Amino acid sequence: MRYLSQFLYVITAKKIELLLLVFFFLVISLLDALGIGLIGPFIGLAVNPEQIQQNVWLSSFYEYSGLSNTSQFIASLGLIIIVIFYFKSFLYYQIQNYVLKFCYAQQVKLRHRLMHTYLSLPYTFYLKTNSAHIIQIIIGESEKFTYSIAIPLLNSIANSFVLVVLLLLLAKTDLLATVGILGLLIVAFIPFHYLRHKVAAWGKEGVEALTETIRIINHGIGSLKETKLLGCEDFFESQLLFQTNRYARAASLFHIFGQLPRIVMEALLITFVVGLVSLSLIVVERSDSLASVLGIFAIASVRIIPSASQLLSSMATLRNAKPSLDKIYLDLKELEKPEAINYLKMSQNTISGTFKHKDLNSFKASKQKPLVFTDKIVIDKIQYSYPEAASKALNDVSLTIRKGESIALIGKSGSGKTTLADVFLGLLRPQEGDIQVDGWSIYKDLTSWQSLIAYIPQSIFLMDDTVERNIAFGVADNQIDRQKLERAIDFAQLADIVKQLPNGLQTFVGENGVCLSGGQRQRIGIARALYHEREILVLDEATSALDNETESLISEALQKLSGIKTMIIIAHRLTTVEKCDRIYEINNGKVIRCGTYQEIVSPKQINNNFKSV
Repeated sequence: MRYLSQFLYVITAKKIELLLLVFFFLVISLLDALGIGLIGPFIGLAVNPEQIQQNVWLSSFYEYSGLSNTSQFIASLGLIIIVIFYFKSFLYYQIQNYVLKFCYAQQVKLRHRLMHTYLSLPYTFYLKTNSAHIIQIIIGESEKFTYSIAIPLLNSIANSFVLVVLLLLLAKTDLLATVGILGLLIVAFIPFHYLRHKVAAWGKEGVEALTETIRIINHGIGSLKETKLLGCEDFFESQLLFQTNRYARAASLFHIFGQLPRIVMEALLITFVVGLVSLSLIVVERSDSLASVLGIFAIASVRIIPSASQLLSSMATLRNAKPSLDKIYLDLKELEKPEAINYLKMSQNTISGTFKHKDLNSFKASKQKPLVFTDKIVIDKIQYSYPEAASKALNDVSLTIRKGESIALIGKSGSGKTTLADVFLGLLRPQEGDIQVDGWSIYKDLTSWQSLIAYIPQSIFLMDDTVERNIAFGVADNQIDRQKLERAIDFAQLADIVKQLPNGLQTFVGENGVCLSGGQRQRIGIARALYHEREILVLDEATSALDNETESLISEALQKLSGIKTMIIIAHRLTTVEKCDRIYEINNGKVIRCGTYQEIVSPKQINNNFKSV
């Protein structure tokens, strides 16, 4: 039941659709029973046509048909049975067609739901989750949900209906023989029941091996320069080989196990038929009706063997896919954790408590107008601790930023600068304290607050796409504003660079901008922030990896924005923050000093603490 409840939670189909599927399975099962149930009487009539006169219904139908002899009448009945079988086969095909379309439509919806869930979760989720896990869930496990969970589960229901209806039909024909065939089915089921934990273990090992494979590929290819220069190819290849062998072993064991149901069922059914014939010949009183009974059992076996073997195979597949269902289920349930709910409340501007549980999976970010920032931002007594951390990353941090100011955060590595930036960006929610814009708390509508901010990190993320699409990040081609684009390029001093590129704005930059220099990537990041017309720019070590000349050009580009944009600059290089209106020095999560560049940075401190590189 837990398996079924998880399945119903993950699947997005309406209950009426599932009930409709169950109804279709019941109809096809009844048609199966009708077609097979007519075989025995038909064979009986063919052997003994006198039975027509002995049956009131057949006698009346024969007279109504107006046929001249019983042979024509029996042939007509045979034609009707053939039509029923063809109709049943056509209907079965249509139902299977519907089932497959239904399941793959669910895969599309599940992938969208997973992507929506991951994008809606708070930033702390990503502090403990590997990107390989997310990729594997969205691509691999959602596909497995379709062909290893949804389709087998629905086929199991269908095959269960077929088996129950056929066994009832056989019981009406010959109860003793039916008990025998039911006993054989139970015997076939017992070993699969006892090996169910092994099957689940193989599934779990396969999932873990595939996730590790993606992680190893990310590491080896993502750090290609280091991999080649340090000669680490063999290391990554051996790791990949180990994980692929691990997956191959788990998959082969399961698929070998999956072949057993058909083999076992065929052997058992042959045993049953031969045994039934032998016993019927020995027991004289049962031999009279042997032909019709064997006819029904023979035709029924044509459906029973595949249905029973498919049922056992589907059950094994479902058990093997249990770890995949668990992973999908648990990740979707992340949205229901208190931290996620609070984050969604802030993003949807429902902090007062009108946010409903049913809104979790249909949540969309608030589309309200951005906050109006006219005066100042006050960071008031912020305290933050990372989950399970022993000490506070930020401790009673307070500062004020006026509109149009440029302020700098300096300090040693690990002092709390980036954590403060993440809190400022609304990615981390402080345990105590508040951030207010013109006296209005940002946590009343986090999305509106974030619509004011652009973030420029040390390593700019660039899509493997054109310069134009990287600047207008997240905007469809037909919605790109050319005037805004040109203005952003000019402000970021990117115009000359674009002219030198082989295809101008349509030049592909490569994965993570591999075809561009560090300075070019940073200027695209600045242009991106300016294109989206954000009032506040947060630069986190944005120039620390650049040479002095490139840094000077970037600083010049930023200087043009002084007084126009409000800027928070995190830096190690003091030359980067020289033009800032105010500098805050942070140590051990606290603001220890605040002042102008001249007040904070003495020649002695430049030499000893924050050396300009």
